Amino acid sequence: MRIGIDLGGTKIEGLVLDRGGVERTRLRIPTPTGSYEEGVDAILEVIGRLEREVDARCTVGIAHPGAISPATGLIKNANSTRLNGRPLKADLERRLGREVRMENDANCFAVSEASDGAAAGCGIVFGVILGTGVGGGVVIDGRPLTGAQAIAGEWGHNPLPQPRDDERPGPQCYCGRMGCIETWLSGPRVQEQFAARTGRKLRATEIAQAALDGDRDAAHYMDIYCDRLARALATVINIVDPHAVVLGGGLSRMTQLYDCVPKLWKKRYVFSEPEYIVTKLLPPMHGDSSGVRGAAWLWPEQ
Repeated sequence: MRIGIDLGGTKIEGLVLDRGGVERTRLRIPTPTGSYEEGVDAILEVIGRLEREVDARCTVGIAHPGAISPATGLIKNANSTRLNGRPLKADLERRLGREVRMENDANCFAVSEASDGAAAGCGIVFGVILGTGVGGGVVIDGRPLTGAQAIAGEWGHNPLPQPRDDERPGPQCYCGRMGCIETWLSGPRVQEQFAARTGRKLRATEIAQAALDGDRDAAHYMDIYCDRLARALATVINIVDPHAVVLGGGLSRMTQLYDCVPKLWKKRYVFSEPEYIVTKLLPPMHGDSSGVRGAAWLWPEQ
């Protein structure tokens, strides 16, 4: 059986999947706010409690923020900054006495949806996180693509493709660049941009629902958002050529994306014959559970 752990900023969630991918038990505890060592102890506590509940020694996979540097083996780029520069994988393996597999949380989302989720059976899957930030992960034949720098799939910090005149140079991003995809497509930036246009403070999902209810301002903004998302995803399709793109995060609940965006990338942006573009845009099957399930699936069936 497999344990999956989702190491979040506010909670540590774990579950056990059996051989058929059926969930056997689940556990969630608050993420310690103190030292790095307290966080390691909390992860080990979750693993131990799960194994006692199923009375079995399990494989362990962990979804975590940031990435493990191939050069140093240390965590980098994590928004939970106490992890950065720490040998988390080595520390856990030393304490457990066995191998632990770890991947970026967006990669684990993509693994989950490619293994037994919305994109099951698809050879190449691009998993997208549209939420507080914008992330992504690439899965090929069920396995995550990590890359030379362990940043494969990090499309959110590339510039928005084919910017319009009013999109140059673009908003400032926390990474120090201007006009990153994240500054146009993340939930907080959507709220900011809609408020600047209309004076109304609505969350992204509220804007989408207002558009469906006939609100003209919201409908106009959703047309703009869909076009930006289509441009951004078309660049990924032109490079990776996935069979499916699966959306996750809070903005994946905006239902009009799944009809509008593929029409736009087929008509305007993907470099192929429009009638033969078969890449699907899909909502997640497992929702908020995809990250922790994907961590478990880092140990695939042999």
